[in-house]
Amino acid sequence: MATRIVIIGGGPGGYEAALVAAKEGAEVTLIERQGLGGNAVLTDVVPSKTIIATAEWRTIADRAPQLGIRDTDGSDSAEFSEHIVDMEAINARIRKLVLKQSHEIATRMAKNDIRVIGGHARLVGPTQVEVEDEVLDADAILVATGARPRILPTAQPDGDRIFTWTQLYDLKEVPEHLIVVGSGVTGAEFAGAYRLLGSDVTLISSGERVLSTQDPEAAHLIQDVFAGRGMTVIGGARAQAVENTGSGVAVTLADGRRIEGSHCLMAVGSVPNTQDMGLEQAGVAVDERGYIVVDRVSRTSARGVYAAGDCTGLLPLASVAATQGRIAMAHALGDAVQPIELRHVASNVFTTPEIASVGATEAELKDRGIFYEVSTLELARNPRAKMLGIDAGFVKIFGHTVTGQILGAVIVGSRAGEHIFPLSLAVAHHLTVDQVASTFTVYPSLSGTTSEVARRLHGMRDPQQP
Repeated sequence: MATRIVIIGGGPGGYEAALVAAKEGAEVTLIERQGLGGNAVLTDVVPSKTIIATAEWRTIADRAPQLGIRDTDGSDSAEFSEHIVDMEAINARIRKLVLKQSHEIATRMAKNDIRVIGGHARLVGPTQVEVEDEVLDADAILVATGARPRILPTAQPDGDRIFTWTQLYDLKEVPEHLIVVGSGVTGAEFAGAYRLLGSDVTLISSGERVLSTQDPEAAHLIQDVFAGRGMTVIGGARAQAVENTGSGVAVTLADGRRIEGSHCLMAVGSVPNTQDMGLEQAGVAVDERGYIVVDRVSRTSARGVYAAGDCTGLLPLASVAATQGRIAMAHALGDAVQPIELRHVASNVFTTPEIASVGATEAELKDRGIFYEVSTLELARNPRAKMLGIDAGFVKIFGHTVTGQILGAVIVGSRAGEHIFPLSLAVAHHLTVDQVASTFTVYPSLSGTTSEVARRLHGMRDPQQP
C-alpha cells in the first residue's frame, strides 16, 4: 500500500511537498481552506510584487529625457503627472493573475493525482486529520498553514480606510495620502510602490532608519531614494492608534503626535496560523509566539508530523517554505535528505531599486570573529548601467581573507533579485573570489560589476577584524 501523506495548507510549502510526494508514489491529500497557492499567490507575494512591478514603470519613464526620448512637442520632459494611473484596472489585472496562478497549481495537482479538499483541518492525533466531517489516516502529516498580518487592537483594519497588506486589491483609486505603519520589508515595498504610483506617502518607522534588518549601506541608500522621491519618513516613532475619521485616517503616535492622511496600511509583522488545529493534542510543540518548532529536516516534536513555511517562523520566504516542504517529504519517504541551510538562502527586497542578499552579513561576520575583506563598487560605473540610465545601486562582496571563499554578498539595483543568483551559487558551493572573477561575463552587462568586485578581492590584504 502506498504511503499516505496528508498536507494541511496549499501554499508553496504545501503544494511543492505534494508534488514531491506524488512523484515518489505516495497517496497524497492536500487540504486548503482559502485557495491553492495560499497567501503567497492569493494575497501576498504575487499581488504585491505585481503592483510593485507596475509602479516601477515610473522610474523607467523618468529616465526617458536623459536617454533622448522627448514629448511630441519637442520638450524633454516626461513628467509622470501627464499619465493617469487607473488603480481599478491595475487591481483587476492583479486579481486575474492571481486566479490564473492558482488555477495552474490546481491543474498540476490534478495531473499528479493529488486529492484536494477545501476546508479547515485539525489534527486528531499524530496520524489522523479531520476535515469536513471526514477523518483521514496518515503515515505522515505536513502542516503548512502560513501566517496572517498582525493586528493591533487600537488599529483595526476595516478594508475601507485602514488596511492590512492583504486588503489593498479592491482600491479603485490611488490613495491621496497613504500612511504606512511599519518600515520592514512589507512596509518599505508598499510605501515605495504607492509613492511611484502618485500617492503622497508617510512612512512611520519604529527605528531611526527603514529596513533595519538589511545591510546598513543598502538601507540608507533606499531611504535616500525615498526622500528624493518626496516620501516623508518619520523615524523613531511608534503608532499607538489608527482611527477612520470618515473622510480619512488619523494615526496617533506614542509621543502624542497626530498624523492625518487618506488611508493607512498596517505593516507591523505577522502571526502564525497555528490556532485551533489540534497541535497540542497531537504532541506538536509551539514556541512562545505560536510558531511550530521544527528541526532542519522539518520534523516537529510529534513523530511523523512535519511543518513548513511561515507557520514555523524560520524565514518568511516562499522559497524557504517550498524547500522545507520538499525536505519534509524526502525525509518522510526515505529519500536522500539535505537539511536546510539558512546561510545559503537568497532574499530580495522589492523596493525600487531592489536589495538582494545572500550569505553572512557584515555584522554576523564581526560577531563570529571571522577575518574578511569587503569590496564594493557603484553600479553607476558600469557601462550597461550608463546605457540604461541607472545611477543608483552597488555590488558588495565579503571574502574570507585566508581561503578566499565568498562569505556573503549584497546587490542594490534594478532587478537585483535576478543578479544575485551567481553569488548564491558561490556561497552555497563555497566558491572563491578568484573563481567568480575568472568566469566570463557578457560585455556590456550589469553582471560585469559582480565580476569586477570579486576581482578586486584577489590577494586580499588588511582584513577587517572583529
